[in-house]
Amino acid sequence: MIEEISKDAAERMSKSVAALAQELAKVRTGRAHPSLLDHITVSYYGTEVPISQVANINVEDGRTLAVTPWEKSMVQPVEKAIMKSDLGLNPNTAGTVIRVPLPALTEERRKDLIRVVRSEAEQTRVAVRNVRRDANASLKELLKEKMVSEDEERRAEDAIQVLTDKYIKEVDTTLEIKEKDLMSI
Repeated sequence: MIEEISKDAAERMSKSVAALAQELAKVRTGRAHPSLLDHITVSYYGTEVPISQVANINVEDGRTLAVTPWEKSMVQPVEKAIMKSDLGLNPNTAGTVIRVPLPALTEERRKDLIRVVRSEAEQTRVAVRNVRRDANASLKELLKEKMVSEDEERRAEDAIQVLTDKYIKEVDTTLEIKEKDLMSI
């Protein structure tokens, strides 16, 4: 029973850290990366779909993305979707290829992005601590129902704290890497 609680907590904590990594990938550094356009949706035959389902996205060079819609009729809608996005990008169309140049980040914008990244990391830390709280509550419940001894419950709580510390350290490491990435020119 204790093992199940511990395993569940570890799984949920690792999912929180994975979600953080995914969120941080969307935060733009100076370099072009196909995942920058992941959250943009395009109207495709009346349905909103992610841009990656209607076009091929490649990195042309360090600061340019090349978006190639699979259907010629989708060039305009894809270009409009990129323009309307919150990324502040101005795509250029040349035939069926849409080139998206990424402007250099200003110092002020970098600091704003670092604030956003730190906020995301803090939310993940809170999520990890909430998992710890849930696991400890489950352990207390087992103790109350006399399914485990006080010593077993204490050892299990210590193990869950070790897990929590491990995942919080992972969050901090991920944050540190992203901050360095944002500040490098």
